[in-house]
Amino acid sequence: MFTTRLISGVILVLIALFTVGSGGILLFATTIFISMIGLFELYRVMKIQNSPLGYVGYITALSYYGMLWFHEERFMMLMSIAFLMILMSIYVFTFPRCQMEEVTVAFFGVFYVAVMLSYLYQVRTMADGKYLVWLVFLSSWGCDTCAYCVGMLMGKHRLAPVLSPKKSIEGAVGGVAGAALLGFLYASVFGGFMTEIRNPQAACGLACAIGAVISQIGDLAASAIKRNHQVKDYGKLIPGHGGILDRFDSMLFTAPAIYFAVTFLR
Repeated sequence: MFTTRLISGVILVLIALFTVGSGGILLFATTIFISMIGLFELYRVMKIQNSPLGYVGYITALSYYGMLWFHEERFMMLMSIAFLMILMSIYVFTFPRCQMEEVTVAFFGVFYVAVMLSYLYQVRTMADGKYLVWLVFLSSWGCDTCAYCVGMLMGKHRLAPVLSPKKSIEGAVGGVAGAALLGFLYASVFGGFMTEIRNPQAACGLACAIGAVISQIGDLAASAIKRNHQVKDYGKLIPGHGGILDRFDSMLFTAPAIYFAVTFLR
């Protein structure tokens, strides 16, 4: 299992280096692909992946990315209201076969998966984005690795004993500190190429710390959904890791966190 997980992790890193490094339409298409699979996995947990509610969710997610690509985000509110109205119409005309919880998840899923993950692409398109986008990975995957190591070495106090018994407070603190250090070191190397950041080391270190805190909430949130529905993994797409949401759960929160942190810190 460890070997499989390691190989999958290396492949994911290589894919990330290629797609994120290239940016543009390649990263945009990859983000859509990941979002749609993640949305399908979430809907499958709720058993609406092949229902009218699910189909409307998929169409709405694609519509959102279309607006993002053509810089028409001003229609976001209109899309959200229309999406909700259509879902409620389906709920009314299929009652009682369709449950309110299913309607709620269909609406929630588009924002939880598609909209939040889109910030990976949006960070890449910012000024200095080709450097800043890597903070998303440093504060999510870096935090995961540091938290695991510190937790194994000195973890004693449970962070969320019911939800995730193996996570410790010491590990959580170590993950935040480790991510902040990674951000600082990263800026020490690449900060000179950033033209829009006055103090890259401080800004990147603080942004990674903020992202690391948020990433752990994202990880626990995804775990909570699985536990509520007695599901071990969201899927089996990534050997040793599970599904898309099992690997990118923290990044769903980290990507927008880094976007807004950098926006205010610059």
